[in-house]
Amino acid sequence: MKRIVVLGAGESGSGAAILAKEKGFDVFVSDCGTISEPYRALLDQNGVKWEDGTHTEDMILNADEVVKSPGIPLTAPLIQKLQEQGTPIISEIEFAARYTNAKMICITGSNGKTTTTSLIYYILRKAGLNVGLAGNIGNSLALQVAHEDHEYYVIELSSFQLDNMYDFKADIAILLNITPDHLDRYDFKFQNYVDAKFRITRNQTKEDSFIYWAEDPVIDREMKKLQLGATLYPYGFTQPNPLPVSEEELALKGRHNLLNSMAATIAANVLKIKNEVIRESLMTFQGVEHRLQYVATVKGVRYINDSKATNVNSCWYALESMNTPTVLILGGKDKGNDYSEIDELVREKCHTLIFMGLHNEKLHEHFDRFNLTIIDTDNLKDAVLGAYHAAHEGDTVLLSPCCASFDLFKSYEDRGEQFMAAVRKL
Repeated sequence: MKRIVVLGAGESGSGAAILAKEKGFDVFVSDCGTISEPYRALLDQNGVKWEDGTHTEDMILNADEVVKSPGIPLTAPLIQKLQEQGTPIISEIEFAARYTNAKMICITGSNGKTTTTSLIYYILRKAGLNVGLAGNIGNSLALQVAHEDHEYYVIELSSFQLDNMYDFKADIAILLNITPDHLDRYDFKFQNYVDAKFRITRNQTKEDSFIYWAEDPVIDREMKKLQLGATLYPYGFTQPNPLPVSEEELALKGRHNLLNSMAATIAANVLKIKNEVIRESLMTFQGVEHRLQYVATVKGVRYINDSKATNVNSCWYALESMNTPTVLILGGKDKGNDYSEIDELVREKCHTLIFMGLHNEKLHEHFDRFNLTIIDTDNLKDAVLGAYHAAHEGDTVLLSPCCASFDLFKSYEDRGEQFMAAVRKL
């Protein structure tokens, strides 16, 4: 019996383990952290052996194949040992796709993935298609393949997930943009990150579709170098407008969301969804949590939760959409950030910066010369109180951190929830 070892027992790992068990493999799950109670129960209910708090090498190195959580870097010593002995290491998406013939609509990019993925899923649901939502959002693809039978999957893919995909093929691949992110995982070499993003086009043929933002300078540069097999669908402000509604009628506002809506519309057109369904969906979609999410207005000051802005480019889009003086809360786990991208917007729109992290030295090094009011904190409660005292009637307080959340929070969702809770207590 073939032995499958799953490293990491979060959403993707647990789903992969359940699917592997259902397909008759000898399955073992190992997580060096603590497996949360819902996933423990899921594994136990399905008779999957597991361990947490450690990696027992004798139980792992004898695997015929390893399904790796995207959060585990390729440089981890255990991963390197597996590679040295030639053990195949794949992603949960790669594993799950072996057991379904569903059409795969896959979305990647440095920013806008969750919004665009959710919008496409919303359109397909409106059209009455049998569709699942997977990847970085929704239930894991593997768990859905094990327990459900969808004809379509809309999948948000990070560069980490793409790293360990080899035979997988997207029927429709969408690349929204590429800006520096996660460079700490890519030897601080931007090209390595770019190459990871372009893996979404891997194995595509003329029958498949590649939808991409033609005006992104990095994508444009790569497209001139590559010979891709897919049918190409460029979009952007210099391309024919695919939208069946005016910009004013779109439920999602902002320049970035105009582009996201274009990409989603082209995907829907490729799937031959009726124009009236696309039109209604674009006018009624409500967006996603923690992305430019309105929280409250307190004493004439608007509070906006953009906790999902985990890189500098995402913060740029948030600042670009601000039309009032702004107090910006930023900081967290730096991933090799270059803050100069937001310099002009910070100077133009912000009068106060609040640094929120365990290590704010790099932020000070970059922004102290701007002669703005700067407040240092190491928790969200103090950050919100600092913003409350710094803001004036008519201002906006914007949480758009530019950074990962793992210094002070469990996730960007946890950060956003804490922000909203602190605002509501004002």
